[in-house]
Amino acid sequence: MMRVYSSLLAIIAGLITGLIVLYITNPGQAWAAFNTMLFAGFRRGLRSVGNVIYFASPIILTGLSVGFAFKTGLFNIGATGQLLFGTYAALHIAIRWTFLGPYAWVVALIAAVIAGALWGVIPGLLKAYKGVHEVVSTIMMNYIALFLVNFLVRRNIYNSLNNESLPVPRAGMIPKFGFDRVFAGSNIQGAFVVAVLATIIIYILLNKTVLGFELKAVGLNRHASRYAGIDEKRRIVIAMMVAGALAGAAGAGIFLSDSLTFLKVHDSMPTEGFMGISVALLGLKEPVGVFLAGL
Repeated sequence: MMRVYSSLLAIIAGLITGLIVLYITNPGQAWAAFNTMLFAGFRRGLRSVGNVIYFASPIILTGLSVGFAFKTGLFNIGATGQLLFGTYAALHIAIRWTFLGPYAWVVALIAAVIAGALWGVIPGLLKAYKGVHEVVSTIMMNYIALFLVNFLVRRNIYNSLNNESLPVPRAGMIPKFGFDRVFAGSNIQGAFVVAVLATIIIYILLNKTVLGFELKAVGLNRHASRYAGIDEKRRIVIAMMVAGALAGAAGAGIFLSDSLTFLKVHDSMPTEGFMGISVALLGLKEPVGVFLAGL
């Protein structure tokens, strides 16, 4: 419970700091801007709340990705690349594997998780067995993922008219689980359910399992962990694999939807991966804190 209070305190401190900066830069509009930051998401009732949840869902998942790696003493700047690789896997299956019928979105989501995990394993192996710093390797992997995904999209799921991926069939979209009726008129998607489940799973994994204890021990002191009999190299690889899986799920959550979001073929990266770093830090790397910070 103290970890939750600490995360809430960090969020409040961040808001207060933002208000101070606003007063320094523009005193006349500071309070109005701060009021907009806090309450703009509620001005149109449940519709606005639904839109807030829509934009928050992938950021929560990338925040969990970065925060989980932090717990093992790793700085995962590669959430963007892992998100992109997971996105392509999800889109390819959702668009091309039409024989899956109503189960297409399930397989596509699983594929995104696996693809993101595989992309995250590479810097994990380099860190664990070759001593390559994860910041360097994950930044490089981001650009490799960007251009590789652009190539794959052009080869397999390309809409040349708009320079983007093809539309996702209805069967490939994550269901909204009734949220569209609760938050009528909003863009809310089923990715929020994925974000909630991921938060619960990561919380249990970190705080209620032996593996979670070992991961945190490695993050606190790798040498002491090795002395205690923990295979720190294997734990580093597992941490990056889980982090990549979460980022891959974020990619599926963004693009397996009816919000008319397509994977553009260009040389810029999606912002959700980098925003996850801020969310993880603001949430003090705790799953519940990251969830609240993302919202």
